[in-house]
Amino acid sequence: MSTSPSTIRESVTEFTVGFNDAVGPTLAAVFEREQAALAAVGVPSAVATAGQSLPAATLLAADGSQLPLADVLAATPAVIVFYRGAWCPYCNLTLKHYNENLAPALADRGVTLVAISPQTPEGTEAATLKDDLGFTVLSDPGNALANELGIVTAPSDDARAAHTELGFAVADSNADATPAIPYPTVLVVDAGGVIRWIDVHVDYTSRTEVPEVLAAVDAL
Repeated sequence: MSTSPSTIRESVTEFTVGFNDAVGPTLAAVFEREQAALAAVGVPSAVATAGQSLPAATLLAADGSQLPLADVLAATPAVIVFYRGAWCPYCNLTLKHYNENLAPALADRGVTLVAISPQTPEGTEAATLKDDLGFTVLSDPGNALANELGIVTAPSDDARAAHTELGFAVADSNADATPAIPYPTVLVVDAGGVIRWIDVHVDYTSRTEVPEVLAAVDAL
């Protein structure tokens, strides 16, 4: 009798087998090289650190309305998840897992959960509706907030060519029509807006697991 994956890593491993079979060995190798190159470079030195204040930002809701981040957080502790976009299957797996396993635990603790990407509001709506996400999902046009946090990157040229071969382009999904995207990142912020914990994953197939987030939240 099969069981549902209990961690994001298990879901990723299961998905990747099918994905590689679907795209074929040539394209699979392109993405594997990209992941290896990202891991080899490591986390950028300019990434925000614990103890820094969360920068002010104005984000977009799925309906296109502007929302100051401070209003969204409303002076409560928060977990902020940066993801690449609704086009990214690893992001979708992660948001679905967080919706089922992280969001309820945070609600019990009185902690706000917010997910942010650089995609258009339409992309934000797609991400929300796909898995009926019960937490706030917002757009960060031009990666303005992500840039302030030092977590912006972009797909490699080879990966972008592979995306084109698969029928899409990251730039078409982004609000600023560029391919810039954030590294998958989770921040824990206290009620005063100070970053108390940050976890950056340069390899986009690797994500922060729920127990790690909850441990950081419980340490506030």
